[in-house]
Amino acid sequence: MENAGTVRIQYPDLIGTERGRDLPSDVFASLSGGLHFCRAVYYTTTQGETLDGEHSLSDGLPDVLFRPDRATLAPMPWEPGYQSCLGDMLDPATGLAIGECPRGAAKAAVHRLAALGSRAVVGPELEFFLLSERDGAWARYGDSPGNVYRVGRRGDPDGLAPALLAMLRSAELGVTAVNHEFAAGQFEVNLGHSAALDAADRAFRFKHAVREFAAQRGLSATFVGKPFNEEAGSGFHLHLSLLDENGRNQFAADGAPAGLSATARHAVGGILRHARALCALLAPTVNAYRRLGPDTLAPALADWGLDNRSTMVRVPPERGEATRLEVRLGDAAASPYLAVTGVLAAVALGIEGRIEPPDPVRGYGYDGARAPALPETLDAALDALAADDEFADAAGKDLVAAFDRVKRDETARFRRWVTDWELREYLPHL
Repeated sequence: MENAGTVRIQYPDLIGTERGRDLPSDVFASLSGGLHFCRAVYYTTTQGETLDGEHSLSDGLPDVLFRPDRATLAPMPWEPGYQSCLGDMLDPATGLAIGECPRGAAKAAVHRLAALGSRAVVGPELEFFLLSERDGAWARYGDSPGNVYRVGRRGDPDGLAPALLAMLRSAELGVTAVNHEFAAGQFEVNLGHSAALDAADRAFRFKHAVREFAAQRGLSATFVGKPFNEEAGSGFHLHLSLLDENGRNQFAADGAPAGLSATARHAVGGILRHARALCALLAPTVNAYRRLGPDTLAPALADWGLDNRSTMVRVPPERGEATRLEVRLGDAAASPYLAVTGVLAAVALGIEGRIEPPDPVRGYGYDGARAPALPETLDAALDALAADDEFADAAGKDLVAAFDRVKRDETARFRRWVTDWELREYLPHL
């Protein structure tokens, strides 16, 4: 049903879900300060339970102030008459950004690099599955084998890819490509590069748009990293470059080894040094560690290579103004804001500390003798995050503490849950 004019306020929580409120356009236009929400939303689990502690139950469920960023107003073509507006969460008493706000953390990471004379440019790539529910189980859309990167109706019988591309373009998300991915029912969307915060904003809105697109067609879209044992996972790759004040690419260096500047090497060095801590933010679910591993085209080691898709950080072959890093660690379920925050924090530390990376991997990777292993569980990644004080300071101590609080509860609940694997493995025999 058409709406005369509505603005959907949206903001990210710590688990990557969008939260918000719908306002009539005239009410939104008259806002002089902002909107109040309950701060405990940052301590609400995927199952709707509210965790105890500071800024939550123990503090009486206090308010937080949402201040809209009107520069982010954009159409929502799947809801006629609607616009989306993002913003930041502030402490009502001080007017300062709260530590739990992922968008505020991304802003802070951008500012840290700016103080070093660098402007971060990011191009996100995200993969996801389209699913239908049949007899209480999830089935992949277009579920037939051999449709790897297929175009047309053979891998996409209902023509959803062109419809999705048209909708996303109308939503002003800067989408540059949509394609069928490796697995049945799996798609990838590339978003054009832009300033890091804008890229995180567009990736956040994109994930909401895809879920709405699917729901309107009786389907579900999932960005879970490894929803099926027998299929490849879904990643969230970030292409990153740094520009100087004149807009020149700071990663490019004609005549240097591999055409990479010292800044590029130090950026890689920072990412690799803090890779284990970074893993918690870029692979933030128990499931994400099913995707990471040898021979998966997802990383298993903290390594890098030149045009090498078996490494965690790939340097694509283009040079000059197109010189960039591709960080391949991200799980599709990661929050775009936390992913950008973590990568930029690690890059800043690398540049500040002039950290030199090891030699790039040659040939097929996954040789554990050549590079440190990434964490194999979310618990291990959270331990690495807790142990890396330098990275936590750069990403935001309060953000990291809040994230740890939510995710430790998640891993504790998982450890208590009886899984299908246990029933299948043991019930018939023991």
